[in-house]
Amino acid sequence: MIISRTPFRVSFFGGGTDYPAWYREHEGAVLATTIDKYCYISVRELPPFFDHRFRIVYSLVENVKEVREIAHPAVRGVLEWLRVTKGLEIHHDGDLPARAGLGSSSAFTVGLLSAMHALEGRYTSKEALASEAIHVEQTLLGEPVGTQDQISAAFGGFNHITFACDGTFQVSPMILPRERLDALQDWLMLVFTGISRNSAEMAEAQIRNLKHRASELQTLQQMVGQAVQILSTAADLTELGRLLHESWTLKRRLADGLSNQTIDDLYDAAIRAGACGGKLLGAGGGGFVLLLVRPEDRARVREALRGLIVVPFRFEASGSRIVLYQPDGLR
Repeated sequence: MIISRTPFRVSFFGGGTDYPAWYREHEGAVLATTIDKYCYISVRELPPFFDHRFRIVYSLVENVKEVREIAHPAVRGVLEWLRVTKGLEIHHDGDLPARAGLGSSSAFTVGLLSAMHALEGRYTSKEALASEAIHVEQTLLGEPVGTQDQISAAFGGFNHITFACDGTFQVSPMILPRERLDALQDWLMLVFTGISRNSAEMAEAQIRNLKHRASELQTLQQMVGQAVQILSTAADLTELGRLLHESWTLKRRLADGLSNQTIDDLYDAAIRAGACGGKLLGAGGGGFVLLLVRPEDRARVREALRGLIVVPFRFEASGSRIVLYQPDGLR
């Protein structure tokens, strides 16, 4: 039995510039952190006593004889790419809902790759793990996904990630004083809108609009550097809130349907109650809203959003890791 634990991520700035269709021409940059909410993947060899050879358990249960019959695209893609022949049982559990803007799909892919390598006794570097997940999702499966989620899930931590035109990436950890990092965490609120959405549809719409939204994307990319500067100095965190608000205003222009009346009403209520700024996480359409709120205003904002789930979280720095390693199945 192998169990991998892979963190979800919160992206602050630069989302949209991590699509290959953008950064292969203009480069790209994001500022993101992983949080202490995780995707867990367990993998074990399936004993030869069943009619099926593969059992996949997630929101559905699949019992199939061949890899090509697996409906879950990431599982099928990873097992085909690794040329798996022996029977396997794979289970998925997550701390937070899928399709909610926290990079859960890429966390699943990274976690499954990590677990599969461990099952074979192979060590995989964080860079290799991220690159493999990007290859599976973008090349093998042809999914309309960016490149930041796989990197955040594999590396973990609070990072300034840049993307070069040749497809390479660089991960620069944000080295901040503990007091500054704690202050930022104390100002953040993660609110679930209650809306799950198909991120692929929203991503496809954004990708189609890239050439028509070059000005907005260039500004969003520049905001990454501005945010790094704010955090690296003693600037008031309200400046970061202002920048988040500006980025969200710009991001809503990237595609129709990225926001909706429910999300706009939620966001406006939070701002009126004292939030300094915020944004919808992920490709848009639903999921989680991230708010920057002074600690003294948190109670008032929570009251304004009563009925919605506010998820407490802290930053994490480990990335994807194996938390149980029993390849021989013995206890």
